[in-house]
This record gives sequence, structure tokens and C-alpha cells, in this order.
Amino acid sequence: DLDATRRFYGALEWTPLLDVEGEIIFYQSAPGQLLGFFLADKFNEDLAAPGDHSRVSGITLAHNVDSPEDVTALSGIMAAAGGTVLKPPQPGQFGGVFHAHIQDPNGLIWEIAHNPGWRMGPDGTVHLGG
Repeated sequence: DLDATRRFYGALEWTPLLDVEGEIIFYQSAPGQLLGFFLADKFNEDLAAPGDHSRVSGITLAHNVDSPEDVTALSGIMAAAGGTVLKPPQPGQFGGVFHAHIQDPNGLIWEIAHNPGWRMGPDGTVHLGG
């Protein structure tokens, strides 16, 4: 559902790099990296393999933020924009992280996380460890 995709990522203030009505939307997610959302039938056509391969499974994308409050705020924005809260903001089971899991309208699961043992540089680069 490309309309739901536009609403969801638009609420996050992401601007499409390319938006082809009825086909695909590309968002730049990092330097040299694009996140693309096809209509299911167009994705299957592009893949050119028998069957439906448009479902997302076994993958999360992580969005690291500066504080637990930022986890809560961004999770709320994503839920209000049509995301499904799979795990509300809370302390994680591993490594002191505070996080939430939000599923976008396409089934893609986002982990919104703050890890006090990590830091983010001014350019958004995540530095693991102290």
C-alpha cells in the first residue's frame, strides 16, 4: 500500500527520493543506501521468480536515538502514522538498551533504540562501545 507508506514515512519527515505512482517509492536511508517500497505485484514482477515474495520476514531495521524519551516520542509518531506497536517502549533484555518495535504498514519492523553504551556522531554515525 504505497499510500500508507507515504503517510507513515511522511510523518517521520522522510522525503521520497523518487516516487513512481503505482509502482515504487525510494527513500534515502543512509549515504549510498536506499530503502525501496514496491507494490507487491511490481516487486514480484521485478524479481521474476515464481510465487509471491513481497512479504517481509526475519529482519528489523534499527533507528538509534539519543535518549529513552526519544524512543517514546518517535514510537508515538510512528504509531500515529499507521504503524503497529509490537513492543511498546521499555527496557530491553540485552545490553542496557531501551527500545520499542514498530511495524510499518508494509510489515517492516523497526527497532527504535537508545543504548547508553553507544554514541552517535554529529553526522549520525553510530559508534559501538564507549
